[in-house]
Amino acid sequence: MTASDLPPRLGGLTFHGPLSEDRAGRIVARLADVSPATVLDIGCGWGELLLRVLESVPGATGVGLDVNADDLARGRALAMERGLAERVEFAEESALATPRGPVDAVLCLGAGQALCDPGRPYDPGVVLRELRRLVRPGGRVVLGEGFWERVPTDAELAAMWPGAHAGDHLGLGQLVDLAVASGFRPAWIETASREEWEEFESGYRHDTELWLAAHPDHPLAAEARARVDRQRASWVNGYRDILGIAYLTLVPVAGS
Repeated sequence: MTASDLPPRLGGLTFHGPLSEDRAGRIVARLADVSPATVLDIGCGWGELLLRVLESVPGATGVGLDVNADDLARGRALAMERGLAERVEFAEESALATPRGPVDAVLCLGAGQALCDPGRPYDPGVVLRELRRLVRPGGRVVLGEGFWERVPTDAELAAMWPGAHAGDHLGLGQLVDLAVASGFRPAWIETASREEWEEFESGYRHDTELWLAAHPDHPLAAEARARVDRQRASWVNGYRDILGIAYLTLVPVAGS
């Protein structure tokens, strides 16, 4: 069985999250304004935003950390295509207690779990304290973090991911307050729009849905169909318009 026979994975996505081209461009421009020489991307995937920052800051170097070899290989190929291979490293390693800092700019988009002990409940306070450790004075952190648009009901939680509960996320105000308590000032606060969510959620499954329509009897079809049906239902029937994503551009407080 060749790779072309397998269900495709995430090929239709530019970013691994609900992030539009316009918003990504604004985030990159704000980072480029402070000319970071070193950039660290936690849970980078294929590192699209990291590569765009490096393109916008001549001479800057970057490191992307992830444990998914396929995503990292995609990132390396993209870096080669853009002439950035000498300025970026895609490292297959855990970010837990990473010694890769401090750096001038840290990206952590929807990957806070990479900074947390997997044996303990997810804690955005731990994430923020680690990000504070990893950024140099005067640097920038861009954090993409989930928050509740409103507290979900028990029925809504039951339709989300397995084991979902109200304590999985904070409200936006609580999240921003926690960032301040962790030694940051929130230079920019923005949240993903419904359109960005729809682009991401549909794009996440798009290639696999087309493959399933063309290969309904493939030996791998039943498994792929069950997976995407479960993913789609958890969004449409569960967290749609309830779970938000905040993009916080954070500046470390001097001496904190």
